[in-house]
Amino acid sequence: MTSPSADGQIPEGAAAPHTEAVFTEKGRDLSERGHQSRRGPAVEQGEALANTLKPRHLSMIALGGVIGAGLLVASSTAILAAGPAVILAYALAGVVVVLVMRMLGEMASISPETGSFSAYATRFIGPWAGLSIGWLYWWFWVVVVGIEATAAAVIISGWLPEVPQWIPALIITLVFLIANLISVKSFGEFEFWFASIKIVSIIIFIIVGALLIAHVIPNNTATFGNLAPADGGFAPFGVAGILAALLPVIFSMFGAEVATIAAGESEQPAQAVRKAVNSVVWRILLFYIGSILVVLIVLPWDQITAGVSPFVTMLNAAGIGWAALAMDIIVLSALLSTLNASLYTASRMAFSLSRRGEAPKAFRKVSKRGTPYVAILASAVVGLLSVVLNYTTPEYVFSFLVNSTGAVAIFVWIVIAVSQLRSRRILAEDAVAAGEDPNATTKGAIRMWGFPWLTWVVIVALSALLIYMFFAGETRLIEVTTSFIIAGISIVAGVVVQRKQKRERAAAAVAPASGTGTGTGTGTVSTAPAPGSDPTSTPSTK
Repeated sequence: MTSPSADGQIPEGAAAPHTEAVFTEKGRDLSERGHQSRRGPAVEQGEALANTLKPRHLSMIALGGVIGAGLLVASSTAILAAGPAVILAYALAGVVVVLVMRMLGEMASISPETGSFSAYATRFIGPWAGLSIGWLYWWFWVVVVGIEATAAAVIISGWLPEVPQWIPALIITLVFLIANLISVKSFGEFEFWFASIKIVSIIIFIIVGALLIAHVIPNNTATFGNLAPADGGFAPFGVAGILAALLPVIFSMFGAEVATIAAGESEQPAQAVRKAVNSVVWRILLFYIGSILVVLIVLPWDQITAGVSPFVTMLNAAGIGWAALAMDIIVLSALLSTLNASLYTASRMAFSLSRRGEAPKAFRKVSKRGTPYVAILASAVVGLLSVVLNYTTPEYVFSFLVNSTGAVAIFVWIVIAVSQLRSRRILAEDAVAAGEDPNATTKGAIRMWGFPWLTWVVIVALSALLIYMFFAGETRLIEVTTSFIIAGISIVAGVVVQRKQKRERAAAAVAPASGTGTGTGTGTVSTAPAPGSDPTSTPSTK
C-alpha cells in the first residue's frame, strides 16, 4: 500500500491509497492509532448500504427484538428450575443486559456501525478480536436460521399434518431470504409487524393476569401467597436453582444488540442507538420481569409444565379455551421474527467483516437497492443447510451445530465489556495526538454508569457464568466445551490473519520508498488499510 509523503502528498506515479473515515465525529477521523477500526477500502459505488430504516422500524426492533420463544415457552423450564425465585434470575439477567447495552450504546452513539461490537473489538482490542467475535456471531445467527425454521415448521405441520415438515421450513426460509434481498426496508416492515404482535400479546397477557389477580375474572388460584408457598417457600431449590434458571433466562434475552446493528442503516443512526439503549430498562421490567411475576402470582409454580407456555397455562386457568391456539400463532410470529432478524444480522456482520478485509471480498457487494446480496445469500445457504441437517442427522451434526452456539452470547457480551473498558483511554489518546480536546470525542454520547468498576463487575460475572456452565450438567458442559472449541478456532484464525496483514502492510510500506516521484497531489488524506493490511500499525497521515 502507498503511504502519503510527510507533507500529505501522494508520491507521483503511485496509486492512491484506500481512504475512509471510520469512527468519525464532526468529520474527524478517529481511527489513527495502534488498534484501529477498519472496514477495508473506502465506500465505493456498489458497496454502500441503504439508510432507509425509519424510526418506527428501529423502535419496534428495539422493543420486540428480545421477545421470543425463550420467554413465551422456555420460561417454563426456568420457573421449574428455581420456583418463584426465578424472578431473581430474571432480575439478575436484566441487570446484565442493561449494563451491556449501556456499554455498547456508549461506543455506538459515538459511531453507529453495521459491524457494531465486532468493529469496536477490532478498534479497541485488536483485529484478531473483531474477526473472531464477528465470525462467531455470524455462525450463531446462521444456525439460528435453521433452528427457528424447523420450530416454525413444527407448528405449521400441527395445523397441516399431511404436509412434510421440511416443506414449510424451506418455504419460510425462502420467503425471508427474498424479503431481505429486496431491501432493508422490507426487513424493517416485517419486523415492525412481528414485533407489534409480540408486544400487544405480552400486554394482553399482563392485563388478563391483573384481572385474574384482582378476581375480576373468577378463579381459584391467583394469590400473592403463590410467591412464597408453605411447601418450599420462595426459593425451594436455593441458590443452585436460581443459577440453574439464570442460564436459560440470560440466553432468552440475547439479541438486544441487534438494534445497534440495524441503527447503522437508519435515517438517524445516533438517535436510534440512544432510543434503543435508553428503552432497554423498561423493556426488561415490563416484558420479562412484569409478565413472569404475573404468572407466578396467578398460578402455583408447580402447576407449570415443562415445554408448555406458562402463559397458556395461565389463560387456561382463566377458562380461555382457545389459549393454546392463540399461543401457537404468537409463538409462530416470534419464530418468524427471529428467523428474519437472523438472516439480517448474519448478513450485516458478514458484510462488515468483508469491509474490514476479514471475510471474502464478494460479501461486500451491494445491490442497487442497497442490500448486501452475496452476504445474504451465503448466510441463507448455511441456514438452509442446517435445516437439512436437522432432518437427516438430528442427533449428530445438527446437535453439534446447536451446541457450538451455546456460549456465544456470553462471549459477545464479554467482548463488548472489554472493548468499552479500553475505549475511553484509546479515544482520549487519539484526541491528544490530534491536538484536540479529549472530552470532545465523547461529547453528547451515552455514558456507562460507574465506569470502570461496573464494567469490571460485568466482566467478572460473565466469566464466572462461563465457568459455571462447566458444572451445570452434561448438556451445558457439552455446549460450553463445543463453544470454546469453535471460539478457539476463530481466535487462531484471527491471529493468523492479523499477522498476515502485518506482513503485507510492512511490504506495502517499503514499496513506495523505492519510487522516485516527487509528489504532485494535494489535499489531506486519511488512510485506512486495504483488505489484508495490518491495522495494528498507524497509517502515515497528515
